[in-house]
Amino acid sequence: MHSIHIPRIQVSFFRNVKFSFERVSKREKTSLSDKQIKSKTGHWQSVVGLEIHAQISSRSKLFSGASTNFGSPVNCNVSFFDAATPGTLPVLNRSCVEAAVLTALALSCKINAVSLFDRKHYFYADLPAGYQITQQRAPIAEDGKLQFQVYTPSIHKKPYLKSSRIKQLQLEQDSGKSLHDSIEKSLVDLNRAGVPLMELVFEPDLEDGEEAAALVKELCLILLRLNTCSCKMEEGALRVDANVSVHQPSEPLGTRTEIKNIGSIRGVANAIQFEIQRQINILNKGGVVINETRSWDPVYKQTLPMRDKEEKQDYRYMPEPNLPPLRLLIEGQLIPKDAKNLVNVTELQNRIPELPEETRRKLIKQYGLSSESAIQLVNEDQLLQHFIEIMKLEGRDAQMIVNILLIHLLTTLNKNKLSLEKCSVTSATLGEIVDLLQEGRINLLIAKKVLNEVVIGNSKSPSLIVEERKWIQITDEDEITKICADVLKNNQKMVEQYRNGKTKLFDAFVGLVAKHTDQRANMEVVVKKLKMLLQK
Repeated sequence: MHSIHIPRIQVSFFRNVKFSFERVSKREKTSLSDKQIKSKTGHWQSVVGLEIHAQISSRSKLFSGASTNFGSPVNCNVSFFDAATPGTLPVLNRSCVEAAVLTALALSCKINAVSLFDRKHYFYADLPAGYQITQQRAPIAEDGKLQFQVYTPSIHKKPYLKSSRIKQLQLEQDSGKSLHDSIEKSLVDLNRAGVPLMELVFEPDLEDGEEAAALVKELCLILLRLNTCSCKMEEGALRVDANVSVHQPSEPLGTRTEIKNIGSIRGVANAIQFEIQRQINILNKGGVVINETRSWDPVYKQTLPMRDKEEKQDYRYMPEPNLPPLRLLIEGQLIPKDAKNLVNVTELQNRIPELPEETRRKLIKQYGLSSESAIQLVNEDQLLQHFIEIMKLEGRDAQMIVNILLIHLLTTLNKNKLSLEKCSVTSATLGEIVDLLQEGRINLLIAKKVLNEVVIGNSKSPSLIVEERKWIQITDEDEITKICADVLKNNQKMVEQYRNGKTKLFDAFVGLVAKHTDQRANMEVVVKKLKMLLQK
């Protein structure tokens, strides 16, 4: 099937998007970390609520058998129903219902034994039927709660626990995608039309962008463990809308703006922080915040106006006449005659795996890790799996492994401009480096060199690399004493300055010994011997 041509004037009319790029001052771009933001007119409090669309991991769409495969040629994953062909009817995908129930249970939601589908009417070029099938009135689940740790090392000194209530979780179908070119044409790709979504509506319980980003990260970790969503934001599998307002303490909530379709976790934090500061700047100048929808520009790092919301849009919700009520089998409730065909909530409850917060508690209790380390490990599943694999061999130092993974490995990857996802270093290789370090065969400086070698693609074992490069640690105290004495003998002026009170030069002596031994000397012994020689 070919792309469907739509005249540009039609699409742009209904999109009603304003492309006015607002230039912002440095002050407006300043990030915020306090719950109350100080300004010349006093303190401001910010309020944030999220709406998250998560694409359900299923092979077919919510109401048709068309594929959900990402990256297929345009308009190849389109059934007659997806194209709104007259006479076609929706057939509910059972696996999508199971995924929604499993997610709702993991988020402590109340599962409704009966839920209903509605039609949400609006015209848009990539919505062929002129309405979206959703669950506005009676969703599949409601009244949940998500607890999560808020910790960004560069911002927070200590992590803290936060929670946000979930108003409802509902099933709905996605719309298609409009493609706009440079020759005044708009094309429509219906591959996404009908793709299954879970919409999670959170109450406005958050206070800043970092809390919002932490919530999204925790939700992603949960969904990935449940295998109900891939959470690949770059593919549109998880999209975040944020409602933001500011107000003075003890005053009513301010006018809110909505930031649509934020496409990354850091984007969530940055977009909300920018919008909070933008609203504060307007109010400080005596202006009025407009109730509007805005988009996030990750290049210019600012929110841009899309359309105002002063006039509430009438979606003309009505019951979906082609779908019966969705009934679930819940233990303790009246069992209908066709129970064997219903999704069993109790069976799904038993399928919930270990969730991220439980893993953090286990890491802290079993290995004595700090809460900061546990949070960072769980946030990066690849690092967590490395840690678990390395710790399978008894006697290995948990804290040493954490330092290798969270500090030295990540630093090495960053230095070589590599992402963790593209790192091919195995757990066995990292474990061998830990063993060499723990046994005293190499020191930390050499360990960093070995890490760099394996990261850039050296396929040899760490032990062989150390042997070939002659990086074995010098531990003989007599040899280290002689090296230290030679360094001091060759730097008599610095020795005199040190003995005359310039004690900061001690680190320079340590550095000279490290350089002289190509960083192979045992630094603990070096420090001890240097202190002894300098006291003579």
